[in-house]
Amino acid sequence: MANNTITRADLVNSITENLSVPKPVASDVLESVLDVISKTLAKGDSVKISSFGTFNVRKKTERIGRNPRTGIEAKITARSVISFKASPIFKDTVKPAALKKAA
Repeated sequence: MANNTITRADLVNSITENLSVPKPVASDVLESVLDVISKTLAKGDSVKISSFGTFNVRKKTERIGRNPRTGIEAKITARSVISFKASPIFKDTVKPAALKKAA
């Protein structure tokens, strides 16, 4: 199974090619989108992108965990985590591609 990762540079190149805009403009667009998403999540609000999915900030309570190697219990502090729930349309888009890779 190949482990291909797309980077910011790859996204900028894709925007440049698909929209026929200069790289600096594409980079500014990408940075603006990521900045809006980051600031919205930092406020504790959700970000819903139609046909893609929803980003949420969830609060996790303090709990006792266990080190799997040693078995020693340790306190895990309360924290906020970002979660993503894919839309059904996005899931349908990704599912066939995942099946092709597995074959």
